[in-house]
Amino acid sequence: MSVNIYFLLFFITSTFSETDVCDAFEKDCHSDKIVKKATSHMYSSDSNNRQKWKEIIHIINKTNSSYEECSSESCSCYLRTLNDDLLPWQKKGITKEDISESKNKGTHYQIINHVLYRETECMFPFRCSGVEHFILKLIDKLPDMEFILNTRDWPQVNKYGKPLPVFSFSKTPQFWDIMYPAWTFWEGGPAISLYPTGIGRWDILRKNINKTIEKWPWSHKEGKAFFRGSRTSSERDKLILLSREHPDLIDAQYTKNQAWKSEKDTLGAPPAKEVSLEDHCFYKYLFNFRGVAASFRFKHLFLCRSLVFHVGDEWLEFFYHQLKPWIHYIPLSTDLSNVMELINFAVENEDIAQAIAQRGFDFIWNHLKMEDIVCYWENLLINYSKLLKYQPVKNGSFKVIKPKKK
Repeated sequence: MSVNIYFLLFFITSTFSETDVCDAFEKDCHSDKIVKKATSHMYSSDSNNRQKWKEIIHIINKTNSSYEECSSESCSCYLRTLNDDLLPWQKKGITKEDISESKNKGTHYQIINHVLYRETECMFPFRCSGVEHFILKLIDKLPDMEFILNTRDWPQVNKYGKPLPVFSFSKTPQFWDIMYPAWTFWEGGPAISLYPTGIGRWDILRKNINKTIEKWPWSHKEGKAFFRGSRTSSERDKLILLSREHPDLIDAQYTKNQAWKSEKDTLGAPPAKEVSLEDHCFYKYLFNFRGVAASFRFKHLFLCRSLVFHVGDEWLEFFYHQLKPWIHYIPLSTDLSNVMELINFAVENEDIAQAIAQRGFDFIWNHLKMEDIVCYWENLLINYSKLLKYQPVKNGSFKVIKPKKK
């Protein structure tokens, strides 16, 4: 049975003037500022090739036919996540006892009379500082409240037990934790030699990675699947080994991390050099794996306008629910059982691959701006505060948190 496939494709020219590159600091930076021509397009690849890949093409076409992009208004894209996370307390509210039971799971914060207070110690100072940056931007709008914020990589409140209102940046569906935008939008994050204080400053990286389109438009990118990262999860092993079997198709290597002791830790090979996020954009196909928890690199990869292969669907950050498989990225199971098939599909159907890559870029560019992060923090804290069943009293041992001096 033949299937008519229609897609909206964007043709990006290989040379751009400075004004053609979207400025990451603009409020609205739509793809039409960098796209020279947009037109409805019937894929023109060889019909035999389309027949070969008809099942995958059908999945993509069916998914696209029912997809509606979310609204940018008041960061409403992510309201579902916020509402789902707060649902366990909608009926009975959050009690003082809930907060007391949660204290050993994170850092205790209070907002009293528009002043931010925190217990003296923070396990990860840069992480606390990255979070505090956003809260302080909103402090004049926020009512009195207190909350426990987890800065560890791992969520804290398993669903085997009672719900406790602990904020965590990432979780799986097996946890009650309330997701918040990670500290890495401002500072902190994985510290490697290329980023000794962490990747940080999402607004700056948005601008820098976006500009790689000048150097590497789709037609100039290397047609390989690419991955660089340390061995934080064995789920990555299969791709590394496949790269050694198919170096013409895959370039995947392990880098050294703090736990590295010998080449055994990089599957018998010397550790590779680290590669900047900007230089990932040289490749058409980029892999995202979870690390200890959700991967911080995920959102950055889309900015390359390369096709993202996202492995696994269990680990989440607050914005993940609006990124859709086959619309914005190619999904892969954690066992990578069909990885070679899907890489070959992308290579043999570049027009489809480029269209998905462009949609992934468009979503992150238009719906994950710095003002969207601030907006989510505001909605999260105000809606959370409405659930408190008591009036917080200032803890005299807590320190005042003030904005850093510029």
